Amino acid sequence: MTGTLSVSCPPGFASSWLCGKIGGFVADFPDVTLSVQTPRRLDEVANPDVDIFITFGEGNQPGMDVELLKEVDFTPLCSPAWLNRFESMADTGALLGATLLHLGDYEDWESWFRLAGMPVEAAQNGIRFADMNLVYAAALGAQGIAMGDEFICQDAIRAGHLVRPFDLSVRSVRSYFMVVPPEKAGNPTVGAFRDWLLGELIGD
Repeated sequence: MTGTLSVSCPPGFASSWLCGKIGGFVADFPDVTLSVQTPRRLDEVANPDVDIFITFGEGNQPGMDVELLKEVDFTPLCSPAWLNRFESMADTGALLGATLLHLGDYEDWESWFRLAGMPVEAAQNGIRFADMNLVYAAALGAQGIAMGDEFICQDAIRAGHLVRPFDLSVRSVRSYFMVVPPEKAGNPTVGAFRDWLLGELIGD
């Protein structure tokens, strides 16, 4: 198979999951010229040069072929070094004095605080970042505790770079979707990437 393929996906998904696996697609389809880009908005599907969009949102993309890839659970994640600064993280109350790391707004931490029975307004402090990679960089650098995506952080958790102080997770209202413009759906390279991507996700 020959051709070109342009894929757009969120920065966190790209750096923490896709970039560690994309060589498998290239090995299977060496004659496909592949490009990967990250959009400014996590649910962006407007770029006419993109063949496949991987989005993080609610999947409401009228006129597009939309397929659910992965639902997302969020849980507090931090580095072992950051955790070691606390004498005890035995209960969720320890977070009331912690530096919380946020992506964009306070919504994910607010949802988790609500589920944990903690005052929601207490989640409205800490550092807000515009990009999930920055959130994780701060967490890995022991600057605070992030509300982490369990899926894209799984390798960092397995390696011990990030740890879960609590077992409590909250299901996000947003999920990862694959979105294909209808005029691109018949492209053989699009079909090949779809099948490869779904096969990789089954293993995770």
